[in-house]
Amino acid sequence: MTISRRASAALAATALVLGTPAASWASDPAAPVVPVAPQQPAPVPVEGGVRLTLLHANDLESSLLPETDEAGAEQAGAARFAALVERQRAAAEARGPVLTLAGGDLFLPGPQLDASRLDGTGEVYDALAFDAAGFDASAIGNHDFDLTPDFLADYLDAVGDDAPFVAANLDLSGEPRLQAEVDDGTVVASTVVESAGERFGVIGLTTPELPELTSLGEVRVDPDLAGVANAQAAALEAAGVTKVVLVSHLQDVDNEVALVPQLRGVDVVVAAGGGEVMASPGDALLPGDAVSTDAAGAPLPYPAVVGAADGARVPVVTTSGLYRYVGQLVVDFDAEGRLVAVDDVASRPVPVTSNGPDAVAPDPDVVAEVEEPVAAYVDGLASQVVARTEVPLDGRRDAVRSRETGLGSLVADSLLAAGRAGAEAAGVAPPVVALQNGGGIRNDSVLAAGDVSALDTYDVTPFANFVAVAPELPVEALVAAVDHGAGAGAGSFAQVAGFSYTADPDAPPGARVQTLTLADGTPVVVGGQRVLDGTISVASIDFLLRGSDGYDALDGAAFEVLPTTQQQALQSYLRDDLGGTVTAARYPEAGTGRITQV
Repeated sequence: MTISRRASAALAATALVLGTPAASWASDPAAPVVPVAPQQPAPVPVEGGVRLTLLHANDLESSLLPETDEAGAEQAGAARFAALVERQRAAAEARGPVLTLAGGDLFLPGPQLDASRLDGTGEVYDALAFDAAGFDASAIGNHDFDLTPDFLADYLDAVGDDAPFVAANLDLSGEPRLQAEVDDGTVVASTVVESAGERFGVIGLTTPELPELTSLGEVRVDPDLAGVANAQAAALEAAGVTKVVLVSHLQDVDNEVALVPQLRGVDVVVAAGGGEVMASPGDALLPGDAVSTDAAGAPLPYPAVVGAADGARVPVVTTSGLYRYVGQLVVDFDAEGRLVAVDDVASRPVPVTSNGPDAVAPDPDVVAEVEEPVAAYVDGLASQVVARTEVPLDGRRDAVRSRETGLGSLVADSLLAAGRAGAEAAGVAPPVVALQNGGGIRNDSVLAAGDVSALDTYDVTPFANFVAVAPELPVEALVAAVDHGAGAGAGSFAQVAGFSYTADPDAPPGARVQTLTLADGTPVVVGGQRVLDGTISVASIDFLLRGSDGYDALDGAAFEVLPTTQQQALQSYLRDDLGGTVTAARYPEAGTGRITQV
């Protein structure tokens, strides 16, 4: 391969030896514990000190191909991103050490990741893009487990051993292939990266919500984030490393901001998982982007600065992901390794663009070896026939959000089939019924009778939702969920499988469902009154089982996320369960009578 990455000297530093962390910038026991404006940059690095440039990105999520903005200018994409990282790195190396860190969610199920899985070349294009950017280390995000721990191991093998993955609060011993990555030093709790003769510690954390977000297998998560991070920082200090960066994937930068007041011995936090745009006045953003706000509604500056438990003032940064920005944080350390200043002129999110002062040409090797084969695969999906339909399948927005449609029933049936197929491996009871929100059906068109392509399945179900099974949902909660979904006209409208119901969409919440009967004839609601108690196994998407889209009745129920995306479930159902034919007998254009509105 032409693509290569610069070597980094990374030494594992995983001992949990307690020590006294070094003091940090503006050390003060009364330091603020909410974001404050960074102090002004030092005109020059402190005598005997070090100026570090930290380049960072997160949530790249297989967005390998460039976008085109409304003005026709190209932006984002793995090739232009790699070129920008290299340009910023080369400029920064003239003034001191450089670290390049990733925050996890390096890939995401969808057509661009499927190019790696299904195009027959054996290449993992996301790993090639990672290597081309020259990352020194990376955290692990929730989406990195979406296709099971084994696929994450495939990705780590493809990346190689130049850049360690830091995951201090993950126990991978229950997954043999991932434990092998621990054994060979690919996955570590923390690491030491050397640059320009300086040593920097990097600690990694992943969200404790991981079991609810992805297909975790036997991976275990330690929720004591502060305890784990502080122990690692102390171990690094005991090893003589006093300049420490925490890269954490906690789903929302507010979570990192809330964590910092509990930390000791951490100088900088790179946040990931939330996709926020942090920027200060005057920073250039891509067209259509705006600065995100914090929980109180205040704009998020780049960086936000938060007071830590040891009195340190800790810069917190993140980017919006998807290969759209390279974060650039420039900080000064004194001779004792204390962070003493942030250069708030040089520190900014740098847009990945073909336009304006930050414009950069894409790396031609990454274009040839990543973007071109991925684009060819995605383009080929349109000609890949997975089924034929004898009847039109209505996926129009107004239809799937207000009444039973053939496409709505088809998608719900695919969830039920996928849930049943994966139940045994997941150790749960096979689902009896399935729920699909109409807002998750996105093609907004009628699929005409004839061929159904692989691209059609992505258009119908484009979100990275996963099939999930709640094996012991109280029947009362199911009825409440259907009652919520019976309200016409919203994205939460329920398309269903495994049962039929009659409802008045205009009735008050809680009084909409008049009858509900399982496919085997078991009555659940008669005359508006629930007549069945106990629990029932329900298939849906993880999005709904977390209580999203107003499905509060489902929130809190235990469920297992299966390693099957919604799109994969739909395509498999069309091809395998239906034998490649959507018949008029099974999906009549007039509907099957699953939903009756009165």
